[in-house]
Amino acid sequence: MFNLLKNKLSSFVNSLSKKVGEKPAEQPKQEEKPLATAEQKKPEKPAEKPREEKKQELKLSLETRVRSILSPEVEIREKDVSNLLDELELSLLEADVAYDAAKSITSDMRSKLVGMHVNKNEIGRAANGLVRATLLGVMEKGKPDMVGLAKKKASLGEAFVILFLGPNGSGKTTTIAKVANLFKKNNLSCVIAAADTWRAASQEQSEVWAGRLGIKVIGGQYGSDPASIAWNALAHAKAKGIHVVLIDTAGRQETSRNLMKELEKMNRVVKPDLKVYVGEALTGNAIVEQVREFDKLIGVDGVILTKADVDEKGGAALSVFHSTGKPILYLGVGQELDDLQEFSPEFVVSSLLT
Repeated sequence: MFNLLKNKLSSFVNSLSKKVGEKPAEQPKQEEKPLATAEQKKPEKPAEKPREEKKQELKLSLETRVRSILSPEVEIREKDVSNLLDELELSLLEADVAYDAAKSITSDMRSKLVGMHVNKNEIGRAANGLVRATLLGVMEKGKPDMVGLAKKKASLGEAFVILFLGPNGSGKTTTIAKVANLFKKNNLSCVIAAADTWRAASQEQSEVWAGRLGIKVIGGQYGSDPASIAWNALAHAKAKGIHVVLIDTAGRQETSRNLMKELEKMNRVVKPDLKVYVGEALTGNAIVEQVREFDKLIGVDGVILTKADVDEKGGAALSVFHSTGKPILYLGVGQELDDLQEFSPEFVVSSLLT
């Protein structure tokens, strides 16, 4: 997972370590003495220092030089990192990181690196730490706790409603089954609203997953109003005391105005507690514009990235966080019900830097 991004970051750290490691150690600044003018009197010859004092000064000077050789410190300058950061920016773009995200990441690194004083023997660790801090700064955003929020509403006797949206083929129906499995493991009952009335066999697919989970699906005629199906599922949940309503919707592009209006209506009718965008990690930075458009229309509270297990590039995750400001809630890492991994910035960054 994310191997290309991992290799690019590793290459940057190694190149930086080598470049800075080849710099000569800093020499202590010599105090500049002003030139004597003709009018200035010659200073009196200082009294000669005692031999023991001279010996001690020589010893201290020698110790200082030895320390400088054994533990040399260097200052990182703009010329040391300029080309490397330009190469890193191109590498991030190659890994499908959105342009503004790649630019911001390298700019942040530049501001932290230039002027940094670092021990030549520690540059690898320092560079690794800098990259880690920068990536965590991008990824660490507050995210809603789906299970916690659902339990809170359940304690009030109310159903927690999640509206899932995104393009066709992104894996929404399978993701909804995985989320239902997650809630079930946390002792929360679910009902699925199969409100995709456009795609052939979409409701049958929901029925198959629901059968494995032992939960009910509320559907309707193909071509019927999706908002009415979502409303019926919510009414069923209230009547039966079901904790969570998971609404599947037809896949749509942000340019499909009629389908987007349909989504707006559903949003007004059921007033979901959470709106989750489901998109493929493989789409790279293209996901940014999609999330922005859905967010502009009805609001997006979080993102689930599917097919993350086969995403070799890894740019989508960085792009979503930086360019949309939306948190990633989970990663889809397979086709089974348990293949839903909570997104952990620390885990992902550690994986990228090992």
